[in-house]
Amino acid sequence: MLSLLTILTLTLPAPVSAAEPAAPPADTVTYRIDVGHSELTFRVRHLMSRANGTFREWSGTITADPADWSTGKVDVTIQAASIDTRHERRDQDLRSDNFFDVANHPTITFKSTKVEVEGNRIVVTGDLTMRGTTRPVVLTGEFLGRQGAGTARERIGFSASGELDRTAYGIVWNRAVEGGGVLLGDEVELTIAVEAVRM
Repeated sequence: MLSLLTILTLTLPAPVSAAEPAAPPADTVTYRIDVGHSELTFRVRHLMSRANGTFREWSGTITADPADWSTGKVDVTIQAASIDTRHERRDQDLRSDNFFDVANHPTITFKSTKVEVEGNRIVVTGDLTMRGTTRPVVLTGEFLGRQGAGTARERIGFSASGELDRTAYGIVWNRAVEGGGVLLGDEVELTIAVEAVRM
């Protein structure tokens, strides 16, 4: 005859082991680029010198887990008509269909596809869309730090630079100059310095 203890042992359900706790979701934070404390510039060869410029109207966000900046996403929108090279006649030409064609392509956008981090060194790869054409661009630079971590006043900063071929975006206008050569170079140097505040 089975003992009462044996009967209880056979009929009671086996204890269920505690499930492994699920990993907490990544602590992602969105930062708004503080344009008033940031810089976005470009430079291109003009004859034997360089022409420099910027854009007065642009905005963007950075979304990332501060514990792992390689999770970061960068999204920037530039108003092409706000181009400023400190030369109004040249700026009007740059807004025309010879260059940015702002009437048909009012914005320039950059959306990152990969962020690589090694110490303070960062490499941001993304898609730059300009004049209706999208091409990959690689920006290499430095993470400049984080202040006020976890507070409403938290800020981060980084700087980066890279190059692009303007003709790959359909910006092919040029002019031969006396003595040989052309007025403008095809390679455009990009430089950014960003300060962003937690949203």
